[in-house]
Amino acid sequence: MSSEIIGIYWFSNDLRVTDNALLARAAQDVDKLICLCCRPSISRYLQHFSQQSNYGAARVHFENQCLSGLNDSLAELGQSLVIVEEQPLGVLSQLIEQFGVSALYCEQFVGFDERRVVKQLQSNFSQLQVHQAPIRTLFAENELPFEVESLPASFSKFRRLVETTPISPPCPSVLSLPPSPWLRHPSSSIPSSVVSTRDTFIGGEAFAMAHCMCYFSTSFPSHYKQTRNQLDGFEASTKFSPWLAKGCISPRQLVDLLRQYEERNGANDSTYWIYFELLWREYFQWYALKYGKQLFALEGITQLKPLTTFYAQRFKQWCQGTTRFPIVNACMRQLNQTGYMSNRGRQLAASCLIYELGIDWRYGAAYFETQLIDFDVASNWGNWQYIAGVGASNKERHFNLAKQTQYYDPHGDFIRQWKGDECCSATDSVNIDDWPFSA
Repeated sequence: MSSEIIGIYWFSNDLRVTDNALLARAAQDVDKLICLCCRPSISRYLQHFSQQSNYGAARVHFENQCLSGLNDSLAELGQSLVIVEEQPLGVLSQLIEQFGVSALYCEQFVGFDERRVVKQLQSNFSQLQVHQAPIRTLFAENELPFEVESLPASFSKFRRLVETTPISPPCPSVLSLPPSPWLRHPSSSIPSSVVSTRDTFIGGEAFAMAHCMCYFSTSFPSHYKQTRNQLDGFEASTKFSPWLAKGCISPRQLVDLLRQYEERNGANDSTYWIYFELLWREYFQWYALKYGKQLFALEGITQLKPLTTFYAQRFKQWCQGTTRFPIVNACMRQLNQTGYMSNRGRQLAASCLIYELGIDWRYGAAYFETQLIDFDVASNWGNWQYIAGVGASNKERHFNLAKQTQYYDPHGDFIRQWKGDECCSATDSVNIDDWPFSA
């Protein structure tokens, strides 16, 4: 019997080899290594609430670029990425049995489904050692000044407790990886995602670092707080989120680049605000870990269910950008075409769905999940709960869309660019035959 130690590194939303202490540990621990990624699939829950059967084209395109970039990085280390379309539990179980895998490496998931897979594997395979690390957060759990179960009820309290906590620097790059146990490596299909001049974002860790270094080579960080709420403009905000969501770059790498910028150019309210928003993202990572399935519940983390329902025609109008609100239409059309929407746009679109159209917030969160290239389960669902008043704050965030339009698009440039005023439909056109019946 072979005495070789065979391991699996399960890539999910950590698609990089830099600042990856877990991958470095796998390189030291095992003799043979399988690098695996399971493509996300639309669950029945997501299909029901999003009313979509497939992910948006922009999201798939960006993800393919990220996977291709990771495969290139692994090739430089003597490895390659195995990509499957199947559910993680079944694939991982099969590989563990087939190769006698004794070590599994994966990020310290905050998502409920992924954590359930890890728990089931540990139950099914007593010989399996599972190694996890918080490689997508600023802090490790033992670095927090509180237990996760005692996570502060508001972001403000969380920020005051952690904003001065030291952040570890990025770890050294992995120099090589053990070979795969396959004599003949299974072919992995990464559909061609040719970089186009129309691509606003290009997936992969090389492009992630190039973008971030380019951003910090300008003066934009010193003016970020004044421009961050603009509805459009590539330089108005950092645009880190797509690469951060897929794990092509880590939040610690971003803080490291930010600190270098402040040393060269000085710190001010704007550079602090970049860190502030990284902390906002951080809060929701631990929020998702603490609350688990409650992240997807109508009542959120509260005990009160909002008085909302489902209007099929209204939801369709919102998704397609044909409501009676031009500013929201423009935001939704931008999302559908590019897979991206500004933070301000997301707040306006969410407020419209919940408070103007009277629809259960979960439908909007689910639709965003299918379309956003920067989808992150914790940030997306946590922020939707926040707007709906069933999450980190019980205050309803109901925006006056007319005033918001006047303030953020006073000349109608954004609305015209995305044709938000070309097809504004009446709200109340409901066909009960269109209602979804599955629970």
